[in-house]
Amino acid sequence: MENTTVLVTGATGRVGRHVVAGLRAAGATVRALVRTPSAADLPADVELIEGDIYDPNAVRRAAADADAAFLLWPSFSSSGAAAIVGELPRRVVYLSALTASAGGVWGEVEQLLAEAGKDWTFLRPGGFAVNAQAWAAEFRAGDVVRLPFPQASRSLIHERDIAAVAVLTLLDDKHIGQTYDLTGPESLTQADQVRTIAQAVSKQIRIEELDAAAARQSMLDLGADPTLADSSVAYWASLVNNPEPVTTTVPTLTGRPALTFAAWAKEHADEFHPTHS
Repeated sequence: MENTTVLVTGATGRVGRHVVAGLRAAGATVRALVRTPSAADLPADVELIEGDIYDPNAVRRAAADADAAFLLWPSFSSSGAAAIVGELPRRVVYLSALTASAGGVWGEVEQLLAEAGKDWTFLRPGGFAVNAQAWAAEFRAGDVVRLPFPQASRSLIHERDIAAVAVLTLLDDKHIGQTYDLTGPESLTQADQVRTIAQAVSKQIRIEELDAAAARQSMLDLGADPTLADSSVAYWASLVNNPEPVTTTVPTLTGRPALTFAAWAKEHADEFHPTHS
């Protein structure tokens, strides 16, 4: 893979950093589109292209002569994505979502890639384990975590597993045209997730349930439009009686077991500790 150049968007994020590491380990040349190169904190051999994912000109510069791209579209809306998709290399691995088949931004971006004639691979992970960091401030500040639908069950996937599959699919054309549903090895309620983190940090935590309206408002505060906020809350509610599925895609593709949420909690325990800043 020494002659393969891969553009990584979202390279400074939780998944993207592991994608960069995996590509480098495989011998690929890595290029990253970053807003602020001086703050990127990426290895010296990663080629940094300054620019924004929403800027077609910046994406064109970053994609020049690249063989493939890892696409993370960070917006809650697909507005503007068509122009960006058009500037990407022909080969694209897109970080989508398990719910993409129902539409929404993830399904819309998938459709744009297909319509643009890209050699696509869609990675559709379920809930990200790393999203549990939303509880970190409450863990650090006291002994109560407030969340909606504590009995909603998700098959959370470790960011390193998403990245491992991304690297495999970027470097082997046999994955072109494939859609991969990616999950962790088990389905856990949100209450069990909190308890797992509490065990990792040796702390007693109480759970207080937020109502649906408060959960919706938290989405709006993060920048989601009302339609996405409503659909997200409805999805969380549905997971109480219909947990997210557990797939075997990660072990099938990587040849090793998928990482557990308990493993994730141990790795990230310091982020939930009161001394973490």
